[in-house]
Amino acid sequence: MSKQIIVVGGGAAGFFAAIACAEAAPNCRVTICEATAHLLAKVKVSGGGRCNVTHACFEPRELVKRYPRGSRELLGAFSRWQPRDTVAWFEARGVKLKIEADGRMFPESDHSQTIVDCLMESARKAGVTIRTGCGVKRVGRVETAAHGENASGGRVPPLQVTLTDGAIVSCDRLLLATGGNKSNVGFAVVRQFGHTIEEPVPSLFTFNIEDARLKDLAGVSVEEAITEVVGTKLKERGPLLVTHWGLSGPAVLKLSAWGARVLHDCDYRFKLRVNWAPPFNVEALCAELERARANNPKKQLGTWCPVGLPSRLWEKLLMAAGLKLETQWAVVPGAALRALAAQIVAGEFSVSGKSTFKEEFVTCGGVKLSEVDFKTMESRLVPGLHFAGEFLDIDGITGGFNFQNAWTTGWLAGQAMAQG
Repeated sequence: MSKQIIVVGGGAAGFFAAIACAEAAPNCRVTICEATAHLLAKVKVSGGGRCNVTHACFEPRELVKRYPRGSRELLGAFSRWQPRDTVAWFEARGVKLKIEADGRMFPESDHSQTIVDCLMESARKAGVTIRTGCGVKRVGRVETAAHGENASGGRVPPLQVTLTDGAIVSCDRLLLATGGNKSNVGFAVVRQFGHTIEEPVPSLFTFNIEDARLKDLAGVSVEEAITEVVGTKLKERGPLLVTHWGLSGPAVLKLSAWGARVLHDCDYRFKLRVNWAPPFNVEALCAELERARANNPKKQLGTWCPVGLPSRLWEKLLMAAGLKLETQWAVVPGAALRALAAQIVAGEFSVSGKSTFKEEFVTCGGVKLSEVDFKTMESRLVPGLHFAGEFLDIDGITGGFNFQNAWTTGWLAGQAMAQG
C-alpha cells in the first residue's frame, strides 16, 4: 500500500517539499492542499515580478549570517542543501539563473512566471496532486490499535486531517508550510499538540517618515548609507532610497529584519539616525567641508556637493542646516559647516510607522526551533508531522535568503517524508 503524504501550503516551501518527496519515492501519493485559489503567490511577486530565487553565497557559515532568526539551526541544513544545490536543481529543469552585482540570483528570463512554471511542471511530472480552496482545519491521530499502534505493529499511526472543504483524510506524513501569518490556522493546530509558537511579527518593512528633508524626494537614492535606531545597537549599511512615505532600500530593510521584535515592541515609533555619506563622521566631514570652502570660495552652495550626494538631497540638507542655496562657500561660517556636517552624517528622523515592502510580506516568528529536528524537519513532539519555510521561526534579510530557507527546509522535509 502506498504511503499518503499531505502538504498543506501551496507556496515555495510546500511545492519544493512535495516535489522532493514524490521524486524520491514515486510510490508515495503526494497531495498539496492550498487554502486559497492562488498557488505560489509570493513567488510571482518576488523581486518586483522577477523572483529573487536565491543568493550567490555558497559557504554555509557565511550564508547563515543573513538570518536574524534560525542561523544556528540552518548551518547543518545548509550543509545538505544550499544555494549551489538550488541553482543546479533549477538548471537541471531548464531554468538558468544569473547573478547580479549585489549577489542576488534571478532567472535569466527576468520573469517570475519562469519559476512558477518550472515548479508546476515538476510537480505534475512527479505525480503530485494539487487541490486549491482546501486548507487544514483540524489534525488528530488515527488510533487503529491498542496503545496507539496500527496494524503493522510498530509504525506510528497515521494522522487524520480535516480539511476546510469538509473532507477527512488520513496520511502517513503531514507537512505544514502555510507561511508565517499571525492568523495562520496551522499555528492553532500545532499548539494543540503542545508546540510553542513564537509570536509572528512583521519583518522586511519600510519606514514611514514625514519630514521636510525628504519631501518631494521620492525616487532619490544613495548607493551607501548607514542607518541606526537611536538608543539600540541596531545598525546597518547599504543602499538607501527615499519613497513617497519615507525611507526604504537595503539599509532600511536589513534594519527592519534584525530589529523586527524591538521595533514591534516600540509600536514602530522611534528615532532613526542616518549617515548619508559614510565613511565620514561629523569631525571628518567638517574638515572636508572646510577644504571645499578654501578651494572653491566663489562657488554657490547649491551648485556643488563636495561629497557626491544627489543634488536634490544636498539642497534639502543645506536648507535644514539653515543655509541658502545661493550663498557662496567663502562666507559660510564654521558653525554652519558643522551644522551641515551633522545633517549629512548624523541627521535624526522620527519614524511613525511601517509599510510592507512592495507586495512581499515576511514575518519573524513561528514554530519554536528547538522543537524541530533540522535533519528531517520533523516535529520532536509529533511523529509524522513536518514543517518548512516561514511556518518556522526563521527569517532572512532581503536578497533571496527567505526563498533559500524555503528550498532547503522543503527539500529536507520532502526527503524525510519519502524515507519515513
